[in-house]
Amino acid sequence: MWHLVCGDVAVAGVSRAIGEEAAHGLRVLRDDLAVGPLADIDQPPCAGRAAFWLGVWPEAVAPRPDFDPALSADALWIAELAGQPHAVTVWHGDSCSEQLLLSRVAAALVHSEVPLWEVPCGTGDSRVSTRRAVGMIAPEALETFYQPCLVESGRKARLADQWHAAVTASADIRRWRDGEFAGEDHQALDAMLLSACTPQWRPLARVMAEVMATTDGFFVTDYFAFWRARELAARGLVELDGAPGEQGYIALNIRSA
Repeated sequence: MWHLVCGDVAVAGVSRAIGEEAAHGLRVLRDDLAVGPLADIDQPPCAGRAAFWLGVWPEAVAPRPDFDPALSADALWIAELAGQPHAVTVWHGDSCSEQLLLSRVAAALVHSEVPLWEVPCGTGDSRVSTRRAVGMIAPEALETFYQPCLVESGRKARLADQWHAAVTASADIRRWRDGEFAGEDHQALDAMLLSACTPQWRPLARVMAEVMATTDGFFVTDYFAFWRARELAARGLVELDGAPGEQGYIALNIRSA
């Protein structure tokens, strides 16, 4: 049995829940599928996807990752799931990225006899006031969520269709609402960043945190928010000042231009 989780934050809890299976059956998929182009995500070497993440990564943060091998390895591994003998269990909550991972795996297994199981851990509501990703659940509490449900063929086909639609659309951002994915450009998120800025200098980390804490439909990561701030600065809409530091943004300040 393979157990799939989206991101490292969920590893401790899922490992505790599945016990000895974690040593050989737990795989972590780290790509945040909610953001960036998906057009070549299933086509190694995934050059477009890798180029996107290189652009997001802060130049001041070293070493710069080599995204190509990791993305290609994920694509190849998922493509080979249909030909292997092990059932697959996807752990997911109200994270758009977790839901996209479930759909991606369903697409890989839609014509296969390999059983697909899911462990739902969310509320079904992706608004910030109610959403719950797998990694948000305390490890000792996650064991109570370990009640796998078989993904029947009809649901598997619907999930696969959702994945193919998301890949074809290849939007800048995807939000998960009412069981569906909706694509958009950066305009709405950029507007939130701009509205959080003032003519006076404010710590960039605080502005980013406000946006991250109030964005429904997907989880905005710090590096993604920092990238959008840099893009706004490049367009002359905001100003950034300060030393980048190890994380690239901790010591920076921002103000409206």
